[in-house]
Amino acid sequence: MANWSEEAVNVAGTDLVVIRGGAGRPLLMLHDELGYPGWMMWNEALAEDHEFWIPLQPGFGKTPRLEWIRSYRDLGGFYARVLREMNLSPIDVIGFSAGGYIAAEMIASDPSLFRRMMLIAPMGLKPAEGEIFDFLAVTIRTAVLQTVEDSNTPEFGRIYGGEMTPEQFELFEDARTETARIGWEPFMCNPSLGYLLEGVTGVPTQLVWGDKDAVVPRGCIEAYQKAIPSATVVEMPGVGHRPEIENTEAFVQAAKAFFTA
Repeated sequence: MANWSEEAVNVAGTDLVVIRGGAGRPLLMLHDELGYPGWMMWNEALAEDHEFWIPLQPGFGKTPRLEWIRSYRDLGGFYARVLREMNLSPIDVIGFSAGGYIAAEMIASDPSLFRRMMLIAPMGLKPAEGEIFDFLAVTIRTAVLQTVEDSNTPEFGRIYGGEMTPEQFELFEDARTETARIGWEPFMCNPSLGYLLEGVTGVPTQLVWGDKDAVVPRGCIEAYQKAIPSATVVEMPGVGHRPEIENTEAFVQAAKAFFTA
């Protein structure tokens, strides 16, 4: 496995825990609403040419909650400040689900933050059709199972397999508590975000979506396409909300092609 480390960085007024690994062009990874799942095979593959910067969102795990962050727009502003203070922009970004929502808020506010942006099954925009699955209204085990089409996927078992320990349960519930606090209403979307994204140009954007996604409907991808007409779409057949672990080879191929272009 590539060398990676965890460190607490005093930045933007708090101690932000950051996972760093790999070598090459910096790549900001924004994890999803369930938290950072760990260093996976796709991370290892991309770490050959990229240095990952993976912040653990405030209120998740070891990064303390920031009470002034009251929305995903606030959270995007916080991360924008982090990039400024660490002299990391313009940076490539890859955002998963709610992490895609954060990246979209960031670029809508300041397109100069990013060089290239890849959003995997992003929330943030109200779907043109369908609804974002209410993962806060079910048990955490049900919510987790909804993220994949095939729960026998090897890395799914690595992340979520076996009996959940009290510590794991607490981490999941901390993540869901913070997600509910900043994303409850309107649920995991911002009505004004699409209008602000329409003014964004000059940042190559790719949307990745599995056609068996039970969390984020195809309508969210259509909403992003409407807001960012230049965005390309990679639709992956037979996989759910976690294409990076359900079809790692195809996902890595798409990511390498996009970020090395």
